[in-house]
Amino acid sequence: MATLTVGRICMKIAGREAGKNCVVLANPKDNFVEVTGPKILTGVKRRRCNIDHLEPTEHQIKIQEGATDQAVIQTMDKEGLIKKLNLKKPSPEIIKGPKTEEKFKKEVKQEKKPEKKAEKKDDKKPKKKEKPGKKAEKK
Repeated sequence: MATLTVGRICMKIAGREAGKNCVVLANPKDNFVEVTGPKILTGVKRRRCNIDHLEPTEHQIKIQEGATDQAVIQTMDKEGLIKKLNLKKPSPEIIKGPKTEEKFKKEVKQEKKPEKKAEKKDDKKPKKKEKPGKKAEKK
């Protein structure tokens, strides 16, 4: 039986991701390992997983401990595991990964500016005046 080591391809046998393949990213510690699908390839999110919920397969890839999803996809592609496991390789645009922090900060600033203008416009609207009789009733 195969052991759970870094790079081992496993089948999840419990939980909502049961029946999907994943890759072990960290050695077992307290009956848990870190796994990833990666999500864009198999649908398994990067997370800790109980070793009792994994069934090791005969496949293994050579990756570093805690490797990125991009590195896992590239290694699986080079070793031909994507075809062996009947997985669909995502487009290169999706594999590129998250945007850089600078681009993200610029987009957030651009999104916030129109919202601030909208709030100012709302403040300029005249407020309805309450009748003096209503205030007296509340007291």
